Amino acid sequence: MLVPFHFAFHVTDLAVAREFYVEALGATEGRSAPTWVDFDFFGHQLSLHLGDPFENAATGKVGDHMVPMPHFGVVLPLDAWNALADRLTARKTEFIIAPSVRFQGEPGEQWTMFFRDPSGNPIEIKGFASASGVFAKG
Repeated sequence: MLVPFHFAFHVTDLAVAREFYVEALGATEGRSAPTWVDFDFFGHQLSLHLGDPFENAATGKVGDHMVPMPHFGVVLPLDAWNALADRLTARKTEFIIAPSVRFQGEPGEQWTMFFRDPSGNPIEIKGFASASGVFAKG
């Protein structure tokens, strides 16, 4: 049984973050105070606090891409991933890596997309046709 994770990080503007996490990503707002807000992010708890976002750089090599490190995200069933990819594309999201499949035909075949929140925090959303692929060995 999977249990929710908790991740707390900085954003530069709570109002802008609220709009993005709710409208773009479909999160549900929870408790808040003047300097922070919690979200239900696909069953996990994100706590966004006012402050300077963490530094990141494109230093992670995955396949043919250099991806921002560190980054965070979530793994979704493929239908939910497709719905989110469509919503982000319709919003004209600027992707670091546009929605695409990688490791096609291999163990761990996955769909991925990378983008940043309005504060520059890098996010990766993965999609799997089957949960068994998440930890597949190659």
